[in-house]
Amino acid sequence: MQIHRTSARRHGPFIKVRCSGLSLEELDRLMQSGPEERGALGSNGYGTVLLDEIGELEVACQSRLLEILSFLDSGGGGARRSHGLISTTCQNLEDEMKAGRFRDELYYRISGVCLRLPPLRQRREDIPVLLEFFISKYSGAFGHSKPQMSSDGRLQFQVYSWPGNVRELENTVRKLVATGDEKMALTDLTGSRLRETSGAWTGNGEHSLKEAAKAASRQAERELILKVLTRTRWNRKRAAQELQISYKALLYKLKQIGLEDNGR
Repeated sequence: MQIHRTSARRHGPFIKVRCSGLSLEELDRLMQSGPEERGALGSNGYGTVLLDEIGELEVACQSRLLEILSFLDSGGGGARRSHGLISTTCQNLEDEMKAGRFRDELYYRISGVCLRLPPLRQRREDIPVLLEFFISKYSGAFGHSKPQMSSDGRLQFQVYSWPGNVRELENTVRKLVATGDEKMALTDLTGSRLRETSGAWTGNGEHSLKEAAKAASRQAERELILKVLTRTRWNRKRAAQELQISYKALLYKLKQIGLEDNGR
């Protein structure tokens, strides 16, 4: 949306098309390029079309979309291709092409400029900002007051790995605002952390008190490091000073807990 707002097309419409589960009939209806009924891409309006999660588009729909784009590029039916086209995906389309799930021709058609955003776990400094943004968004949408989150709840947001990236974070905040129950909204996150921890406590299917103590210690250390990093906005040198350890020691510990690729 921000790309559209800052482009020359900002005065035109912004049209979002969800590719997941899209049928051929729906695609034709949305993208109709004939002279009488012009949809998203066929319209002579000067705007932007967003193909959301294009990696989930069925193969038959990929072929049809390629036909539509080729038709419009050639000026077929008198249509003028004036819309900007943006595609998003959480998948690696190069891998999808190798596996035969995404058409090469379509990939090269849409990949003129690629912006690769690291997964949320690699940019944890964005989590507090996104958390506040989505709280404000859904509080306004639902007509609810903003929930008052505990420090432990905010820490859960910070330490969770977010395999579903921003969408998973957004869905969790939506649940939080809708229910007003922090504990319920964070159940899945807490459950994942407990499963990871309990898995570290076991060896060959048997519980060990010694291993449990080690795992609990590692978990406490991880949470303390992340709490300090959050407070210092991921300034690792300042965090090392607060933790009273060397910068090199902090880097080693970040590697141990899987955060060495944060890129800061």
